[in-house]
Amino acid sequence: MTVAHYCLLASVMLPLVCAWIAKAGAFTLRDNHDTRGWQARQAGWRARALAAQANGFEALPLLLAGLLVAWQREAPQPTVDLLAAAFLGCRVVYTAFYMADLATLRSLTWVASVACGVALFFVGG
Repeated sequence: MTVAHYCLLASVMLPLVCAWIAKAGAFTLRDNHDTRGWQARQAGWRARALAAQANGFEALPLLLAGLLVAWQREAPQPTVDLLAAAFLGCRVVYTAFYMADLATLRSLTWVASVACGVALFFVGG
């Protein structure tokens, strides 16, 4: 597997990590009967972790499509690896900024991650 493959896997797992962080120490088996209700009652960093989870899932199609296009266009693998790693790095930092309630930095990091995903469409060929 390439670095990009590992970055894709890590990007898929990142939203699940956000959910785990949000639920750690607060989610009980009883809450499992009404997961959406439990989520709606969260505030502060737990609510932001859940929002980061949702945004993480929303970001996945861009990375996946970008990687598929880059590989289809036979882009140089080191370039694909670099962009995928940058995307993942931005998403990890984005998640940290989201949970810390650093909205401006979060938004700038989001833009950087989108730029990495879009760049994958234009490498190679």
